[in-house]
Amino acid sequence: MSFDQSCPDPSRRAFLSTSAGMAATAGLASSLALGACSTTEDLEHEARLDEQLADLKNHRDELLPISREEHLARRLRLGELLAQTGYDAMLIEPCATMRYLTGVTWGHSERLFGLVVLADGSHFWICPAFEEQKARLRIEAEDGPSGEIVTWDEHEYPFAPLVSELEQRRALRICVEPSIRYVFVAGLADALDQPPPPSARALITELRGRKDEHELALMRRANELTLEALGASSELIRPGMTGRDIGKIVKHAHTRLGLTSHWDLSLIGPAAAYPHGENRDIQIARGDVILIDTGGDLHGYKSDNTRSWVFDASPTERQSKVWHAVHDAQRAAFEAIRPGVRSGDIDLVARRYLEALGLTDGYSTFSHRLGHGIGMEGHEDPYFDSGSEVVLAEGMTLSDEPGIYLYGEFGVRIEDIIAVTTDGAEHFGDWQRGPEGPH
Repeated sequence: MSFDQSCPDPSRRAFLSTSAGMAATAGLASSLALGACSTTEDLEHEARLDEQLADLKNHRDELLPISREEHLARRLRLGELLAQTGYDAMLIEPCATMRYLTGVTWGHSERLFGLVVLADGSHFWICPAFEEQKARLRIEAEDGPSGEIVTWDEHEYPFAPLVSELEQRRALRICVEPSIRYVFVAGLADALDQPPPPSARALITELRGRKDEHELALMRRANELTLEALGASSELIRPGMTGRDIGKIVKHAHTRLGLTSHWDLSLIGPAAAYPHGENRDIQIARGDVILIDTGGDLHGYKSDNTRSWVFDASPTERQSKVWHAVHDAQRAAFEAIRPGVRSGDIDLVARRYLEALGLTDGYSTFSHRLGHGIGMEGHEDPYFDSGSEVVLAEGMTLSDEPGIYLYGEFGVRIEDIIAVTTDGAEHFGDWQRGPEGPH
């Protein structure tokens, strides 16, 4: 979504003009001012943040990453699911599912590199011949000597060698991982002389949607650390900082805590009325609503949390009303979560709560779904949207993140990650307590 600074609303234009003209304050605010920084300035900035965030310690080694034995068990589980659904094999391109099953990462190109898992739990790789040695090193480093590598030369393309291998293994009833690119689905269909193999979305949801205890521990800690990063970062926000400036602090806090692949969306005032933001150059002033959506990665598992609060001032009546309504809608949805409930019904709990308060009409101001699945991907099945027919089961992990977005004024979203338990749900980290701060 885009944030349009040319909106005809005069009050909004005045706000933006005033915000854009505010001078950055001394100290950290001025050190984070807009504009390109030299290498020396970057290093000085990093050093200042290290000093200011010195209490944040690296927790990355507290938990072990997923082991080779766990990858093997996952492939065997996929084999069982394939056999139960009548498939002989699944073709998987580089994606979270490949990492889930093997730990192996690989980039996308016009050449097919893929993993094939069979119904007996065995597997093999399809790989461009000139990449074989690189692939072997990568596979052995991540998962040990694991699976035969079937190669194809540039002149022959991957499909004939792939089909030949499938025929030898009597595995022609094949499905594909849902994120695979269609060019490879079509090529495989032509080589098999049959309709395109189906996408196994429901099967992948069954495979990856329910997290085991190791996965839950990684996700629980990742989200606890992101909330710690948010709290520590909030103490360093000063008038005159922009969303970009604040984002640098949040990301640095994540780094100190041991999370990788971290990201940040810090939005101020009217920019926060756009759920995915756009204008991150508005400077913050006392009384502005600030919305920070952020997360990171711990051994391949994601965190994702959002906090909204009023900066350095008491909330107005309107700000307080909206914040508490969003907070209460989030908790109402949480209380409705339990195994056996349709995922889509949880979205409706939050939406109807906000409708009853007169704060939204359908999607008018609560404009997105309640939440998304999360695990090795920031967004994955299942989803808390009202159309979802997925039945919640123990071990599923999702975001619970209602929001109200008032264009030209502010937006409030509060997001926490939950896990479905035997009789309800678990919440990772601490709930936000009020609109005065992120804690």
